[in-house]
Amino acid sequence: MSNATRTRGSAPPALAPAAAARAARLTAEGPCSLLLAALLTVLAVCGGDAAARVFPFGPRHRAVNDLANQFVPFHAHLWDLLRGRADGGLLLDWQAGWGTSFLPDYGTYVSSPFAPLVALFPRGDIEYAVYGITVLKTAVAAAAMTYLLRRLGPGTWWWASALGASYALCGWSLAEGTYNPMWLDGLIAFPLLCLVGEWVRDGRRPLLGPLVVAVCWVANFYTAYMATIGAALVLLVRLLTARAGTADAAGDAAAGPASGAGAGPARDSATGARRTVVRTLLRAGLTTGIGVALAAPVLLPVLLGSRHAHPGLVREFDPAPATDVLARLLPVTYSFSTPAAFVSTAVLLLVAALLFRREIPGRERWLWAGLCAAVLASMQWGPTHLLWHAFATPNGSPYRQTFVLSGVLVLTAWTGFAHGRPDRRALLGGAAVVAALALGSLPSSFLTPWALLLTAAGLAAVAAALLLPRRGRYGVLAALLVVGTVVGQAAATTAYADRERLVRLDDYPPWGTGQQRRADALAEADGWPAYRTDPGLPRVAGNDPLLLGGQGAAYYSSHTPAVLTGTLTALGGGWTSRGRNLLSLDNPVTDALFGVGARWRDGTVVRAEPSAPPLPLVTVRPPGPAPAYGRSPFRNQELLLGARVYEAPGAGGACRVGTEVFLWAPDATGPARLGGYETRLLGGRPKRLAALTSLGVQQREGTAPRVPPGGRAEIACLDHDRLRAAVAGLRARAATRIDVRDDGLTATLPPGVTGTAVVAAPRIAGWRCEGGKAGAYGGLLAVDVRSGTTTVSCRFRPPGLRAGQAAGAAGVLLLTASLWLGARGRRKAEGPVPLSR
Repeated sequence: MSNATRTRGSAPPALAPAAAARAARLTAEGPCSLLLAALLTVLAVCGGDAAARVFPFGPRHRAVNDLANQFVPFHAHLWDLLRGRADGGLLLDWQAGWGTSFLPDYGTYVSSPFAPLVALFPRGDIEYAVYGITVLKTAVAAAAMTYLLRRLGPGTWWWASALGASYALCGWSLAEGTYNPMWLDGLIAFPLLCLVGEWVRDGRRPLLGPLVVAVCWVANFYTAYMATIGAALVLLVRLLTARAGTADAAGDAAAGPASGAGAGPARDSATGARRTVVRTLLRAGLTTGIGVALAAPVLLPVLLGSRHAHPGLVREFDPAPATDVLARLLPVTYSFSTPAAFVSTAVLLLVAALLFRREIPGRERWLWAGLCAAVLASMQWGPTHLLWHAFATPNGSPYRQTFVLSGVLVLTAWTGFAHGRPDRRALLGGAAVVAALALGSLPSSFLTPWALLLTAAGLAAVAAALLLPRRGRYGVLAALLVVGTVVGQAAATTAYADRERLVRLDDYPPWGTGQQRRADALAEADGWPAYRTDPGLPRVAGNDPLLLGGQGAAYYSSHTPAVLTGTLTALGGGWTSRGRNLLSLDNPVTDALFGVGARWRDGTVVRAEPSAPPLPLVTVRPPGPAPAYGRSPFRNQELLLGARVYEAPGAGGACRVGTEVFLWAPDATGPARLGGYETRLLGGRPKRLAALTSLGVQQREGTAPRVPPGGRAEIACLDHDRLRAAVAGLRARAATRIDVRDDGLTATLPPGVTGTAVVAAPRIAGWRCEGGKAGAYGGLLAVDVRSGTTTVSCRFRPPGLRAGQAAGAAGVLLLTASLWLGARGRRKAEGPVPLSR
């Protein structure tokens, strides 16, 4: 059968020697293609950071927003866990938030396969470690996309590298992923999940497919969810374009003199194609379901941890103006509330040129172009916006799924290479479309002169590269033009985003000699579990206990428990980020209640007085009802302590001489003074709450504090003698021995005590206690102690862990059954093995 008469649905002939040699060459070029993509990515990211003189290439630091508050501290805590230096384990963290569940934080922030690499760095170089992992993830995303492109169809190997790097260097990666490194696992997940879709289509890799899905979902379930939606859309387009080819082949076979007789086979072929699509989608759903089930031991605790978390900001989605969306397609733009959709001019030109390529089947052209348009439109429509973000508008950037759009654009750009390079007419049409997009973005305030200049230069360079001959020095020149466009635009975008982030986002001091000295001093004073050592104020980041060491109230996570925020607020604690970023509370009463024996204050570690040692972690309160908190944090502290230790100020708001003056003005912002002492408050709900603060000991009679305006203010006078007496009374009823474990604790009680054993840790969901039901006492973990009870043992298991383990086991069974059934089906298809004579 000749090529002229062979239908597209029939099997291809054996490879000719030249074709076989070409295939071998492509296979050999595979590693080179992946390495080139990774190298270009590293060059662009590091080059842009160096141009901006940003860490680690200059004096400007990267410590902004959640990178400083969450990601660096959680990686530091992972370092401690891996090196056996953490207080707590995978289930329970004793360092932050007075004792919180760690598994949800692990699954949210540091469950990436790349995260354990921090253990290869010194603890003091944790910021270098996080930066190195960030660059590595971006490079792996480039290699993964390059591998996928080579798998989807033929094309020049260095073009695959350039487009793979373009994907990894998209605006979302450079502007948002770089300081949210956990999201970069989603950047890797999208091409991997698309590859799983290809395996499903071909009936290959039945074991590896679900395992890849599981790893992607464990690495970062949030972006993996978005990547899964994108991969499903890509698979659907791939199936529909393949079905179109099959239908066309059937139609060709039905045409001719016997077209009437051939109508039946054509109809049967179309029906078979539809059945193939349905079967493939079902297999893809099963593969994804098994993979997600395998990841459930981590996923379910994360999801339930979010349910028990203090509610964050609830906001309505507001679509970005069309001109701003178009502007973000170009390099060197920045905004926190618009989609960072830049993905290099090379990609835009190839996607636009695809529309004008008549040699490509129309259905293939329009399905891929329609997918790009549909993904972009879905980002701007409220219902689909919620679908992309698991039905909750994010607290922050509302376009976190933009990397999927970038991936779809790159796949669409590569689709044309399966049919050769675009001709002059297609390039001219594509260039006109890109120019029109740039002109449409002119009204946007985000557009910069550099954006237009680099777009024009990139458009000319890529068009020239596509028109040059392929061989010899012209081929080398073409590669340099394309690679230069990709790397140059990405590096410039990186540098611009680096500068803009420091101007527009909150920034924090980077790790330096001061932080190292503080960490060393805290480590020297550490006495856990006999007492807590609080890293104190001023804070370095939102999770100072994880970053600096010690055990304190400070804690910032998407899973900050509502009970912890409520308890800390009732006792006079402060917070930011609408109650999810809890601050250290420097107060003698709460220090006594929570067993703080040392804390950082005024540049040094201050230890508890020998005459008033800290309380143990477990104390027994006399029988009686649990405290019911009111509006006053001073009265709430006394209820939890079980004694009156504060006095009301006298006439004119002045405290008695010798007492310590405390001010609670949660919504005030500005300086507060008492005599020569001054401190600054930063409050104002709903975003911030100022903690109660000490104004020092009253030295002169009649001197009243000056309070900044703003909301309610209350002054109380602490009598330290009364406090010492109250603590001594509690110490007589405290545990004599406490064994703290990675999943709970056991306390030995004094003989004959009854009442309520109170653990100085928040009563978060997941606690179970032997010999009595785990209850709450003023928001703290508590157990009823009856006559004859000598020990209290409590164990913590994160909510959802048991159900997740059951789902994981079910996933293993389903995977095993699917492998067995698949092997059985293949044996039946092959038929019986003939016996040899």
